[in-house]
Amino acid sequence: MTDVPLEHLLSFVEEDAPSGDITTDAIIPPDTCCTAVIIAKEEGIICGLFEAGRLFTHFGVQTSLKYPDGSPVHSGDIVLSLTGNASSILLLERTTLNIIGRMSGIATKTKICVDLIVAEGGCCRVAATRKTSPGMRALDKKAVMLGGGDPHRSTLSDGILIKDNHLALVPLADAIASAKARSLYRKIEVEAEDPGSAITAAEAGADIILLDNMTPEMIAHTLKELDSRDLRHGRIIEVSGTINEATIGDYMIPGVDVISMGALTHSVRNFDVSLEIRNL
Repeated sequence: MTDVPLEHLLSFVEEDAPSGDITTDAIIPPDTCCTAVIIAKEEGIICGLFEAGRLFTHFGVQTSLKYPDGSPVHSGDIVLSLTGNASSILLLERTTLNIIGRMSGIATKTKICVDLIVAEGGCCRVAATRKTSPGMRALDKKAVMLGGGDPHRSTLSDGILIKDNHLALVPLADAIASAKARSLYRKIEVEAEDPGSAITAAEAGADIILLDNMTPEMIAHTLKELDSRDLRHGRIIEVSGTINEATIGDYMIPGVDVISMGALTHSVRNFDVSLEIRNL
């Protein structure tokens, strides 16, 4: 997992305090020191402590990490202890809690989905999508990985995925041929919304077929049609489209290799964490 540059993390602080923390600056003497803790307020997978620690350390606050990112925690667990200048801790409070809360929420949801598949004896992988909040993608993808999921491609530069709007401009077989001519070393993924386009994609040499917005019944039918034409061997089958933890079980269909879920990152419920100053 690639670390997010410190400069990017500092931009979150700049957004939150473009002219400083005027409340703290007005009422707290600048040389005041204190200790503080960040506490998990619910059960789940904790993430974002590394990024929070980098910010606190940059501002001269000593940190003591109680859990590595990706660890399960319970309500009441202290996940990070802090000692240092009170103004710096208060300056970073909301920014760091936002990072931890969002990343932990994503990791927790991902782990729930992964565990649901394991509990049913499935072997398909749970993957993220590019449906992320601007500026947060690297952190969102890292959280998915720490929750046991697959990050999928992070940017348009990472992989070839031919989607419906491409196919509105170029015929499917031509699009795959052009993509293969452009790169010998990248897999070609094609989005298919019906069995016919999935078969055409496979016959044209697609490496990964994304069955998008199909019902479970249609997915099963498509897989049967691909098998009957001996088009499944060596290909990855991915499914997507309004899948969440309540419906993921319906998509654990034999032959499906990957279930990609925009809900992991576009509908994040922040994990509840708080920062408490313990003494002055």
